[in-house]
Amino acid sequence: MHLLCDSHGHPLHAVLSPGQAHESSCLHELLETCEVRGDESDEIITPIFLAGDKGYRAEWIDEYLVETGILPTIPSKSNEDRDARFVEFDRQTYRRRNIVERLIGWLKECRRILTRFEKRARNFLGMLKWAFIQRYLKTMG
Repeated sequence: MHLLCDSHGHPLHAVLSPGQAHESSCLHELLETCEVRGDESDEIITPIFLAGDKGYRAEWIDEYLVETGILPTIPSKSNEDRDARFVEFDRQTYRRRNIVERLIGWLKECRRILTRFEKRARNFLGMLKWAFIQRYLKTMG
């Protein structure tokens, strides 16, 4: 399960991948298939920062994000030369990554999502989006 959320922890998009696939393999699909529009305009809003854990640390990810106008906030791996990166790591912005971690924690409270009753990916994604809808309704009420 790969999630994209805004700075308030509201879920925007989700993509599923096989369990054996590396988590960074779905980054392109996650960003390309999500369209967030402004309140009163039809312009598509793009993120300023994208925070990820060390699993998303790769040169091609940094290049892809910079090309799309997104600043990657991904820490360097322990066996990597930190000075070799062309993107500087912003520790203050990275601390806000807990927002998506709290969203995942909330999803784990949804029993049907946690235990994955739905065995087919299409049905599981539907239940995941249903949980997103419930979250939005709670924030509106």
